[in-house]
Amino acid sequence: MERICFILKLRPERVEEYVERHRDVWPEMQNALRDTGWGNYSLFLAPGGLVVGYLETVDFDKALQKMKALEVNERWQAEMVPFFESSGENADDVMRPLQEIFHLD
Repeated sequence: MERICFILKLRPERVEEYVERHRDVWPEMQNALRDTGWGNYSLFLAPGGLVVGYLETVDFDKALQKMKALEVNERWQAEMVPFFESSGENADDVMRPLQEIFHLD
């Protein structure tokens, strides 16, 4: 099982709305995440609009590609693009796993 952690940067003026939008993630989006192998998935908000994501999956690249192929994810990502500081790219295209340097089992 892979443990994946990634970071994304929000536009400062969109932080509150981003948090609000994640209080009611579409049920079909939640199901899609589960069905494509995104287990134990959490998003955390750090000061300054830094989003830290964590998930567990058998194969992150495969899970990410499966999500990118789903229509519900395309709709969700299109709505989320304006929240990020990245240049018009969606989160699926800019998230890069961080290097794990320590794990206490």
